[in-house]
Amino acid sequence: MLRIAVQSKGRLYDETMELLGEAGIKLTAVKRSLLVPSKNFPVEVLFLRDDDIPDTVATGTADIGIVGLNEVLEKNRKVHIVRNLGFSKCRLSLAVPNAANYTGLEWFNGKKVATSYPVILRKFFASKGIAADLHEISGSVEVAPGIGLADAIFDIVSSGSTLISNNLSEVEKVIDSEAVMIGGQPLSEEKQEILDELLFRIEAVKVAGDKKYILMNVPKDSLDTVLEILPGIKSPTVLPLADAEWCSVHTVLDEKCFWEIINRLKAAGAEGILALDIEKMVL
Repeated sequence: MLRIAVQSKGRLYDETMELLGEAGIKLTAVKRSLLVPSKNFPVEVLFLRDDDIPDTVATGTADIGIVGLNEVLEKNRKVHIVRNLGFSKCRLSLAVPNAANYTGLEWFNGKKVATSYPVILRKFFASKGIAADLHEISGSVEVAPGIGLADAIFDIVSSGSTLISNNLSEVEKVIDSEAVMIGGQPLSEEKQEILDELLFRIEAVKVAGDKKYILMNVPKDSLDTVLEILPGIKSPTVLPLADAEWCSVHTVLDEKCFWEIINRLKAAGAEGILALDIEKMVL
């Protein structure tokens, strides 16, 4: 049984549960449970505070963990990144009051900065030769300048709306963060096989996430033009239709170039274009 440490609440929890579900892992009742086994896969999920996960994995209490990269860097425990997961993306940034006369990083010399991530910030300031007074607090960091507790803050930024509502401006991005899978202690052969299967499933889900399965009807005299446009994984599938002058073409497109390609296909004569979401994709 492979034990996975997962954040017990918040956006990262929601997206982790969604990923595990898409990977075919069914869990029993989760609410108010600390340790939950899967009903159909040899894993059990340990629900913890996010800042406890790196330590739990490093000590071997959990075999792997899913947590924000920011927590991994802050706790600085002996763990390694197994896979970047690509969700719960954010950044850790410095922010100052809107009224501050910010002139660059040197502005922070001698200033008091409130943060929940003193290890990351201390390392950053040291690399830039900045001597600031760090004030470590947990929760509601953004209110610190408004109540006179600090001159600036260093905190997680996603949309930036929290900064705006507290009359703060983001001035320096220090790191980008996202959900990552981490490992610590060496795994037994049995657990490594379970992890490999889990990673295989996750990869199939992630690969499919930004792709569309495309079906279209194409006049045969336009087929060569359409095939030149399509950047499919391999050769597109071409099937005959009842009308001998037409054929059906099936392929897979990256969502990021979907509309550009679709417009070119229409101009080349393709009709009845159907785009479908892909749940899993095994390469």
